Amino acid sequence: VQLVESGGGSVQAGGSLRLSCAAHNVRPYCMGWYRQAAGEEREEVAHIGWDESTTYEDSVKDRFTISKDIAKNMIYLQMDRLRPEDTAQYYCAKAKWPGGPCGLDRVLEDWGQGTLVTVSS
Repeated sequence: VQLVESGGGSVQAGGSLRLSCAAHNVRPYCMGWYRQAAGEEREEVAHIGWDESTTYEDSVKDRFTISKDIAKNMIYLQMDRLRPEDTAQYYCAKAKWPGGPCGLDRVLEDWGQGTLVTVSS
């Protein structure tokens, strides 16, 4: 399973970025975005289910939007009103099996290599 992220970069606080993840057959799978800041543990950011239901970590609610494009087999993370504390390596992830619940507690088994987001104050 290959997941390829893109779209990271450097932006000033208050700015926006859109991350993209190319994957195979995204429609029936729970997929998500995670991040890991330097010296910190990896944390869930957002998940999107087979039914396009979405869940978000509290600190990104109302600022980030996860979406999928079934025709292109892509998922996206639109990040608005970025803060310095959003600085991290961001990873795309996919469940190994289709269907099922897709809350932030769903363990996703397949991972991309990540893309770096840096937000300066």
